[in-house]
Amino acid sequence: MADLDALRLRWTRALEGARGSGGGPDPVPYADNLLARWREPQRHYHTVTHLAAVLDRVDVLERYADDPDAVRLAAWFHDAVYLPERSANEERSARLAERALPEAGVGDATTAEVARLVRLTVTHDPADDDRDGQVLCDADLAILAASPSAYAAYAAGVREEYHFVPNDAFREGRATVLRQLLALPRLFRTPYGAEHWEATARYNVTSELDMLSSGDGPAS
Repeated sequence: MADLDALRLRWTRALEGARGSGGGPDPVPYADNLLARWREPQRHYHTVTHLAAVLDRVDVLERYADDPDAVRLAAWFHDAVYLPERSANEERSARLAERALPEAGVGDATTAEVARLVRLTVTHDPADDDRDGQVLCDADLAILAASPSAYAAYAAGVREEYHFVPNDAFREGRATVLRQLLALPRLFRTPYGAEHWEATARYNVTSELDMLSSGDGPAS
């Protein structure tokens, strides 16, 4: 389980960095609202543990970002709305950011950037000159380069979130997602991600796709 007090502190630092000298209301209630969302019962992979992991990876990649605080705020919001049975979760998450951040004291330009980054996680395909987008997408996809046991736990968590989907339909849908990822010219756009994560991620994704095709992937 992620350390919630540590996450509150990380939120506060990112929010204060995005505010600059402007100040604003107490950051903690906003952190608590978001943490409550990330702890909803329908989540099995998209949890506070995933949030903490993405923030950790942003810390690793921040030297590539133009606005690291905006990227961190986008990490907080990128799956803040997560209802597996519904579509457009990313759009709803972006709209939540557009409502909450101005109230929290964040300026219009940074708010727009955070919302843009959240929407980018639909495709995980940032432009070559989109440094902030590359950092967020690489941080979000880094799970693909996890150890075999961690990757298996990730895949099982995703399956559990979609427990209401019949096995054959889940395998077909999941395989489509994996093929879309493999079709990207590069899964990771930052130099660090390309060097440290690309090869392992492609191996893991290909292995899962092979298991799904053979009927051996997560199906319970």
